[in-house]
Formats: sequence, C-alpha cells, structure tokens
Amino acid sequence: RRLRVRKSLFGPLLLLVADVYLKMKLIVALALSSASAFVSPVAPSATVKVQETKADLEKLAVELNPIVGFWDPLSLADAEFWDTTNEQTIGFLRHAEIKHGRVAMAGFVGYCLHA
Repeated sequence: RRLRVRKSLFGPLLLLVADVYLKMKLIVALALSSASAFVSPVAPSATVKVQETKADLEKLAVELNPIVGFWDPLSLADAEFWDTTNEQTIGFLRHAEIKHGRVAMAGFVGYCLHA
C-alpha cells in the first residue's frame, strides 16, 4: 500500500517532467533543424548594376508623364554628393526618396488610426 501512495504522488509529477522533457527536446530539434531558415540563400551575383544617368532620367520622365516631362528645379540630377559620381548620387537620391516615402505613408496610416 505504501508503494501505491508513492506512485499516486509521483505519477503526475513524473508525467509533467516527462512532458517538459519531450517539449524541450522538440524545441531543440526544431531550432537546430530550422537554423538554415535564418541563412540567406546564395544568390548569383548580378553582372549588371543599375546606375542611371541624367539622360536615363529624362527619357524615363517623358515615358511616364509626357505632359510634365523631366522637371528638376534644384538640379539634383547634376549634383555629385560626397565626392561620388553622378550615377551614385542619383542612386542615393532615389533610395532616399523611396525610404522617406515609406516613412510618410506609415505616418499617415498612424495618423488615421489615432485620429
């Protein structure tokens, strides 16, 4: 009878420990097996870099909006920031415009949610 009392006391505890142990093994196994999910795939290197010149911008502007065409009132397409080439400056400005546009859109959504 004494053995039954011990089994009845330790039975649920043993089941809990076994359950926790199995869950820990599962977590470790999943963590080790999915570690490759956090490694970026190796992409083939691009042989062509996209660097646009002012002529490319003028051509694109006419194609996209023939009414306005190319409009650069601050002459930023001719600028060369931080001793870089004109193409690098155009790439920097394009990247900055996209980034700030996304921030502005997120801010507008936040304003709409809180207003």
